[in-house]
Amino acid sequence: MDKVVYRPIGIIHTGFRDKVEAPIQGVFARAAKGVVEVFPEYADGLKDIEGFSHIILIYHFHLADGYSLVSMPFLEEEQHGIFAIRHFKRPNPIGLSIVRLESVRGNKLEISEVDIIDGTPLLDIKPFVPQFDNRPDAKSGWLGNPHLDMVKGESGRHRPE
Repeated sequence: MDKVVYRPIGIIHTGFRDKVEAPIQGVFARAAKGVVEVFPEYADGLKDIEGFSHIILIYHFHLADGYSLVSMPFLEEEQHGIFAIRHFKRPNPIGLSIVRLESVRGNKLEISEVDIIDGTPLLDIKPFVPQFDNRPDAKSGWLGNPHLDMVKGESGRHRPE
């Protein structure tokens, strides 16, 4: 298999214009708002989504330029393999964010806890189901507890330049 092709199902609108403005993770920016615009031909797929408090957005990192197999994550000053971090410079520039679903208006989803750049092409939406998606015994690899403690106290720490 040489090539896999996806077509966007929508576009993500936020107040973040570039990588420097966007929060490191949505959990750091609980007040950050956005709108997911699902293209009209896919709007029927939103049936019953309003019952979920959170959704998983899968999208294309449209501003990524190339990739690096080893890179420095935003919460660390040591390099790690790209598959051990959440950096956008990936061989396949695919992003994943869990966001809070605030409301549904037709083909538009109002969201918060957003860490996505404005104009990002949306590839898919999946419901976040705590019973399926939470793993209480999960380990955080190289990411130690001091970094995880930041989640509790920060409201919008942004990426370094």
